[in-house]
Amino acid sequence: MPAAGWIAEAAARLRSGATSSVELTTRALDGIERVNDRLNAFVLVDRDGALSGAEAADALLQSGRDAGPLTGIPVGIKDIIDMAGLPTRCGSPAFSNRARSADATVVTRLREAGAVMVGKTTTHELACGVYSAPAANPWDTDRLPGGSSGGSGAAVAAGAVPMALGSDTGGSIRIPASVCGVAGLKPTFGRVSRAGVASLAWSLDHLGPLAATVSDCAASLQAMAGFDPADPATSRLPVPDFSAGLGRGVEGLRIGVLADAPFAPLQGAVADSFGRAVEVLRSLGAELPPLRIPELDRTLATEFAIVGPEAAAYHRRLLRDRPEAISPGIRHLFTIGTLVPSSYYLTGLQARSVIRDGLRAAFENHNLDAVVTPTLPATAAPAGDEQLECGGVVEDVTAAYVRTTAPFNLSGQPALSVPCGFDGNGLPAGLQIAGRPFEEATVLQIGAAYESATDWTPRRPPVHVETA
Repeated sequence: MPAAGWIAEAAARLRSGATSSVELTTRALDGIERVNDRLNAFVLVDRDGALSGAEAADALLQSGRDAGPLTGIPVGIKDIIDMAGLPTRCGSPAFSNRARSADATVVTRLREAGAVMVGKTTTHELACGVYSAPAANPWDTDRLPGGSSGGSGAAVAAGAVPMALGSDTGGSIRIPASVCGVAGLKPTFGRVSRAGVASLAWSLDHLGPLAATVSDCAASLQAMAGFDPADPATSRLPVPDFSAGLGRGVEGLRIGVLADAPFAPLQGAVADSFGRAVEVLRSLGAELPPLRIPELDRTLATEFAIVGPEAAAYHRRLLRDRPEAISPGIRHLFTIGTLVPSSYYLTGLQARSVIRDGLRAAFENHNLDAVVTPTLPATAAPAGDEQLECGGVVEDVTAAYVRTTAPFNLSGQPALSVPCGFDGNGLPAGLQIAGRPFEEATVLQIGAAYESATDWTPRRPPVHVETA
C-alpha cells in the first residue's frame, strides 16, 4: 500500500471533525513564523487571507459539500504565480508591490478545490537559477535549497505546508525536491495551465507540486490539471484519476535505467543511493534493463540555446529599460539571448526534437513504462559555492544540477523526484522517475511503490515544524 499522505490524513481528520481548517491553517502560519527567520522559505505570508479561506473551507465541509481532498489544506504558492490582492515579485527588485487583480488559473483551480493559500514562497530571481537566495535548506541552513522553486521545497521539507507550487523550466521543481528531500512532480508539458504565471522560457515551462509524499503530489495534480483556453498549450486530453493506481506496485513494469551521460558522473553517495534504489524496484518485481540514449549528450547546449532567447524575448522591456535591476549572471544570459542569430535558436529547437524523439523511441523500442535516473548528480551544495565535484570532475553547480533534469523539459515528459537516500553529511538525494507523455499516473504509481518500500520519506530535517 502507498504511504499515507499528509493531505489524505488531514482530509480524514477534517471530515471526522477531529480538526478544522482554521486549526490546520493557524498551525501552518505559526510554524512558518517559527522557522522563516532561518529558512526564508516565504517572502509573503497572508495571514488574514489564509484564515478567511480556512473559515470558508470549514463552512463548506460543515454544509456537507466537499470540493475534494484539498478542501481546508494550507498550501504555498511560488512567487512567480499571480494571486489576486497580492504582488508577484518574481524574486526581483524590478517588480513592484502592486497587487495583482486576478488569480493565475492554477490558483483559481486550487481555490475551487478548497485549498487555503497561506502565502508566496521564495523563488530564484526571475525563476532563473538553482540557489533561491535568501532561502535556505532545512537539512543544513548553510546549503542551498535548490531552485528556482527553492522556497517551496524548503517550506514542504520543514513541514510548514504539505504542498507548495513550483515551476520547472530545466529542473526547478525536481532540483529543490531532491536537495530538500521531498517529492516533486513536473507533469507533462500542457497538463497544467501557466496562465497568470511569469515565464522564463515558454516552450519549456511547466507547473507542478512539491509535496510531502507522492500521494500528496497526486492529489494536488488532480486539482490543477486540465485544459485552459487562457493557455493554448494546455492539452484537451481527459484528466485521469492520478491516485487510483498508487497501490498497484511495479511488478511486471519495464523501467529503463539511465546511468550514462548526462546522468554521470555522480558523487559517490548519490551513485550508491541510486544503485540501491534500482535494486529496491527490482526486488518489487520490476524489470530494469540498462539504457543508453546518445541524443541526451547534447542536453545542456540545447536547453540553454532555447532558454536564453525565449527569456530575453519575455523580459525584453526590463532588459532594455532597467538592466541594472537584473543580477549580472542572469542579465548576461538574457543579453546573449538577444545577440545570438535566430539560426542558433532554431538549431536549439531542432536539437530538442532530436532529444525528444530519441527518448520516445527508447520507450517504444524497449517497451518501457518508465525510466529512472538520479534526480541530481550531487546533494545540496554550500549556498555560496559556484562549483561542486562529481566523480572527480569539477562542475558549475547550475550546469551539474540541470544536466540530469533538463532532458525531460526538452521532451515534455512527466518526471517525479522522490527521496532515495542520504550522504555522509545527512543531506538527501533523489530518484527521478520519468514516463511517457500524459502518463503521470504510471510515474506516480512507481514513485508510491518505491516510497512505501523505503523509509526515506518520513525522515525530518533539523529545521522542522509539525502542522497536523
